[in-house]
Amino acid sequence: MRSARLSLALESGALVLPGEGRIAVHRPRIGDSLLALPQERVVVLTGFRPDHDHFARDYAVAPAPPYAAAIVCLPRSREAGRALIAQAAADVAPGGWVAVDGQKTDGIDTALKDLRKRVDLSESLSKAHGKLAFFPVGPDLSDWLAQPSRVGGFQTLPGVFSADGPDRGSVLLAGALPAKLGGKIADLGAGWGYLAAEILKRPGVKRLDLVEAEADALACAKVNVTDERARFHWADATLWKPESLLDAVVMNPPFHTGREADAGLGAAFIRAARRMLAPDGGLWLVANRHLPYDAVLAECFLEVQEVAGDGGFRVIHAIKPRRAKP
Repeated sequence: MRSARLSLALESGALVLPGEGRIAVHRPRIGDSLLALPQERVVVLTGFRPDHDHFARDYAVAPAPPYAAAIVCLPRSREAGRALIAQAAADVAPGGWVAVDGQKTDGIDTALKDLRKRVDLSESLSKAHGKLAFFPVGPDLSDWLAQPSRVGGFQTLPGVFSADGPDRGSVLLAGALPAKLGGKIADLGAGWGYLAAEILKRPGVKRLDLVEAEADALACAKVNVTDERARFHWADATLWKPESLLDAVVMNPPFHTGREADAGLGAAFIRAARRMLAPDGGLWLVANRHLPYDAVLAECFLEVQEVAGDGGFRVIHAIKPRRAKP
């Protein structure tokens, strides 16, 4: 765990905190402990809303740079990790340092190898299937900063889901949507806006709420979807509430909270959709065939039908939402 490596680095003296100033922690995840750091000096920086809300209970999340030091919790995407390291280095004042921490399964060995060519990187500290190393700020890493890319007319950023183009499941779902969906619709886990753009092509749509937990993806969606009927919400889709009950919910829900698949996340999306829908509203869902959603769909809807799919995905239309028990 990240907390074990950070604690070991500080306790052994391999890493020494600056005497004063704020310490930025980039992209920690729920489950990461920051107790080894002085709470009053920590600023947590993350664009993932559930993590943001979790750490905001105990730590500052808004103060702007400069910082005295920074700790980067390495994400899975190599390009996103590089961008995060470069941003951290740019935001730390002269004389400070940036520590990079990550699991081997998230590519920490490659990240440190890349860094060693660019900065005066310390020896890495290994513990709990991961590594931590640090470097003094100074070298220019601005060429690693995130650069938007264009995919089929859409803007994406490194690290967002399906950054190279719409995934097969979303394409299948878009093709299965009926000509008329209703007036009030939500796209849960909207990503960079592919499904939203398809939904807005349907006649009769009066309002479309794009709900997305990842700030970078939502920023891309705002570029990609300029229709005045679209509303954008940086929110945890499992907790978000519409201003009024909806005619339809469309979604390609995530099923990973880390590297491991978590079918409970998709199930939470389905239960959230049930709460949002009007009695005559319907859910349009695409999911990998291996995901065990049948029980939760039956729990939440009176009628469930597979309307499209292929060998890897199935598109589900579910209607007549059951009212949730208190």
